[in-house]
Amino acid sequence: MNGTRVLSVASEIFPLIKTGGLADVAGALPGALAAENISVRTLVPGYPAITHALDHASAVYDFPDLFGGRARLLAAQARGLDLFVLDAPHLYDRPGNPYLDPNGKDWADNAFRYAALAKVAAELARGLLDVYRPAILHLHDWQAGLAPVYLHFAEGPRPRTVMTIHNLAYQGQFSADLLPKLGLPAQAYGVDGIEYYGTISYLKGGLQFADRITTVSPTYADEICTPEFGMGLDGLLRRRLSSLCGILNGIDEAEWNPASDPHLAGHYGRNNPDGRVLNRFELQQRLGLDLDPDAMLLGVVSRLTWQKGLDMLQAALPPLMGQGFQLALLGAGDQQLESGFSELVRRHPGRIAAVIGYDEGLAHLIQAGCDALVVPSRFEPCGLTQLYALRYGAVPVVARVGGLADTVIDANEMALANGSATGLQFAPVTTERLSGALRRARILHRDKSAWKTLQSNGMATDVSWRRPARRYASLYRDATAQR
Repeated sequence: MNGTRVLSVASEIFPLIKTGGLADVAGALPGALAAENISVRTLVPGYPAITHALDHASAVYDFPDLFGGRARLLAAQARGLDLFVLDAPHLYDRPGNPYLDPNGKDWADNAFRYAALAKVAAELARGLLDVYRPAILHLHDWQAGLAPVYLHFAEGPRPRTVMTIHNLAYQGQFSADLLPKLGLPAQAYGVDGIEYYGTISYLKGGLQFADRITTVSPTYADEICTPEFGMGLDGLLRRRLSSLCGILNGIDEAEWNPASDPHLAGHYGRNNPDGRVLNRFELQQRLGLDLDPDAMLLGVVSRLTWQKGLDMLQAALPPLMGQGFQLALLGAGDQQLESGFSELVRRHPGRIAAVIGYDEGLAHLIQAGCDALVVPSRFEPCGLTQLYALRYGAVPVVARVGGLADTVIDANEMALANGSATGLQFAPVTTERLSGALRRARILHRDKSAWKTLQSNGMATDVSWRRPARRYASLYRDATAQR
C-alpha cells in the first residue's frame, strides 16, 4: 500500500482548535500513519483559529456559491499538519466555540456549515483537483457524515469510505425540510437513508452509506449495537456488524510526556518517579488544598455532564471526606454540576478544590500530581484522560464501560497477585459502586508497595498511536482490496 493517500475530514484538529477527543485523534493519527507509509491530508473548516495559524497556504479551488456565499479551498500546512482548509467566511468566520454561538446555543446554520464540509469532501474524493485523488476518505463524527451520502447519490468512481464514531450521542439532527436545500434527492429521506424519527441525521447517513465503520474502542463497538447504548441506531449498526470494528485511540506521547512536560513542577519517569512529589505539592499549593502528605489526592479533568457521571461523584464525596481524601477538579459544563462542586468547595475548604473552566497546563499538572484519576462515566467511547493518567502514574479509577474497560486492568485479587493491575474498575455504574471503588483505592494507597506497582504498571502501558495506526492501516488495505 505504498504512498496511499487518505483524506481525513474533521471539524476540529489539535493543536489548532479543540473541544474534545476528536481533535486529538485528528491531530495525532496522521503522524502515526506516516510510519505505515500512508499519507494523510485533513480537510477542516476555516475557523479563525485555523486560518490564522496557516503556513504556506495557497488557493486551489474557488466555489462561487457554497451554501449561500463564496468560498475557497486552501492547501496549507500548520504545526506539521497537511491540510485542506475550507475558507468560507460566511460559514466559519466566527469567534469562540466552533459549534456554539456566544449564548451557548448551536449556531442556527450548523446544518449548512457541516453540509458544506461534507460536500467539499465528497467533491475532493471524486477528483475535484487533478493533482489529488485519495484512495480512502476517512470521516470523523456527524459533522462529516453527509459525505458518504453525497457520494452515494453521485455518479462516477469514488474512493472507499471509512466512518468513525467518536460519540454516538451526537448525531447532527436537523429538520427534514432542509433536504432539498442540502442538495440531496428526495429518495435520500427514508428508513434506509438519512431519516431519523422524523428528522434527518447526518451521522446516520454516514453509517448507512460508508464502506466501513469504526469506533474508538472494541467494547464501545459492542455496546452501541444494544438498545441501552445504541441511541436509536443500534438496529442499523447490527445490520452493518460485518463492517464495524473498534480501534482504541492512542495519545501523543510527545505532548504528554512527564519527563519533559513544560507544565510540570518536576519531571519524572517510570524509573525515577520521585518528581511526582513536587507536582503533588505544587497542585495542592496552587489550588489551596491542605499540604497533607498522607491524603489520597483524587483528580478529575472532565466535561461536567451527565454522561461523565460527575453527579455520582458529588454524591459520593461528602461521606468520604473524613477518610483522608482530597479532590482537585478541573472542568466545565452543566451549570447545576458546576454549582454543586462550588458548594462542596465551600463546605470542605482545604480538602476539595474545583476550577470551573479549562486550563491545559493545569490539566497536565493534575495528572502529574494526583494519586488517582477518577473517571465515573456512564458511557465512554474511548476516553483519553485515563490514558494520560496511565502515562503520568496517576492510578485510574474508572467505570467498566467502553474504552475505560479496554484500557484499565482492574486491581482484583488475581491481577494484584500476578502483577498486571493498572487501576480500578467498578460496575454497575452507580454512586454506591463508585464509593466502593474509592474506598478500595484508599486501602491500596496505604500499601505503598502495592500502589507503586500500580503506578509502574500504568506507566509501562503502551498508550501510543503505534498499534492503533497499524490497525487503521490494515483496515484501509482491506477496504481498498474489496472493490
